[in-house]
Amino acid sequence: MSDRFRLTIAQLDPTVGDLDGNAAKVRAAWERAKAEGSDFVGFPEMFVTGYQPQDLIMKPAFARHAMRVIDALAADCADGPPIGIGGPYLDGARLYNAYFVLEDGAVKARLLKHELPNETVFDEVRLYTPGPLQGPVAIGRLRMGIPVCEDAWHEMLSETLAESGAEILFVPNGSPYYRGKFATRLNHMVARTVETGLPLVYLNMVGAQDDQVFDGASFVLNPHGELAMELPAFDESVAHVDFVATAEGWRAERGVRTVFPDAWEQDYRAMVEALRGYCRKTGFGQVLLGLSGGIDSALVAAIAADALGPGNVRCVMLPSEYTSAHSLEDAAAVAGGLGCRLDEVSISGARAAVTEALAPLFEGRAPDVTEENIQSRLRGLLLMAISNKFGEMLLTTGNKSEVAVGYATIYGDMAGGYNPIKDLYKTRVFETCRWRNANHRDWMMGPAGEVIPARVIDKPPSAELRADQKDEDSLPPYETLDDIA
Repeated sequence: MSDRFRLTIAQLDPTVGDLDGNAAKVRAAWERAKAEGSDFVGFPEMFVTGYQPQDLIMKPAFARHAMRVIDALAADCADGPPIGIGGPYLDGARLYNAYFVLEDGAVKARLLKHELPNETVFDEVRLYTPGPLQGPVAIGRLRMGIPVCEDAWHEMLSETLAESGAEILFVPNGSPYYRGKFATRLNHMVARTVETGLPLVYLNMVGAQDDQVFDGASFVLNPHGELAMELPAFDESVAHVDFVATAEGWRAERGVRTVFPDAWEQDYRAMVEALRGYCRKTGFGQVLLGLSGGIDSALVAAIAADALGPGNVRCVMLPSEYTSAHSLEDAAAVAGGLGCRLDEVSISGARAAVTEALAPLFEGRAPDVTEENIQSRLRGLLLMAISNKFGEMLLTTGNKSEVAVGYATIYGDMAGGYNPIKDLYKTRVFETCRWRNANHRDWMMGPAGEVIPARVIDKPPSAELRADQKDEDSLPPYETLDDIA
């Protein structure tokens, strides 16, 4: 028997609900793995349904359909390497987050996720039944332990697998991005290799689904945390890791080692991929936003241009009598630098009409935030009208610091379908603009160079809803606000 085992890692981007499209990705990667001599090809957690399916998975018809798709994959891919793929398993009234091993035209094994996360973006305790502790699966001459995602973050299951004869650990994941997440994952997985003395393959999906971004960055460890392979962050990749049988057990040969981007690039890439994925998976090819001449909308315009291409981004300036000449110039400079369309629609006439309509009711009352919010809501109304007319999704532009403390107008600047900077604090907005001006990557569809003028970054932010208004008239300094938010 061979003393080598080729394991193929399919770091790919599924779409929630697109069972046939996800299955097509599996077949394509399997065909490639077969042609290149693979002994096993693994896909991420819940790949056949997309992740996270959330309450969609609770529909029995959907779960049963996903299981039929897995059965069809087993039949279609009988003549080649076994497949590991995540999907639901419905057993009577019990629903499991499962991982299926397909071999010789049938489901050879089902590994049922034991540890169900119930924190941050996860609600799996409500959706699934915990599976039992299970042993390894024999694939060729190798016994593979498969702790599913969260199962590998706890030492018990990996130690159980090692004690019951596992020779390597293969960990399929749907692990969303947050800043510093790679180091956290690596630390946990190194601990598993130290505890068990086994090599470990960590496979993560890529792509975006709603409010979550999956950053890939899959890796392979030999015992005691020796890094043997590291796949790129955010990019789809199908790669092979070759294991060799030694006197001490199976060991991974050294493979590709990707240079990991810094935190600023990771954050910006996450925002771009989140918008790109959201638009692709919901069918929107074009977007629009209100471009005020301020820094938040300028950054959103840059993200949109990088995600979809400048020709698919419409910027709209909606001036009032409080809009400064500088703001008009800055909005034009941002749109021009990015190569996006810029339209101008004044709100003055609409504001006069609303003021006249409300005058009898408001008589004797001094102007206040009411009149300011009318302006914001008129802008939201006009932007939504343009969105409806042209089929372009409206982006909102509020940063996390201001939205968190309510410095935004419901039905006004909060109107829209997606906010690319919803998780970005204001102080990081400034630095992210500087980073984008100084850096360009091949995954960006917008132009290189200074796309956000320095004046936009350096000027004091203002909503321009009254004369001489500055945001910090109503808010603490942004360094303080970020700590509060």
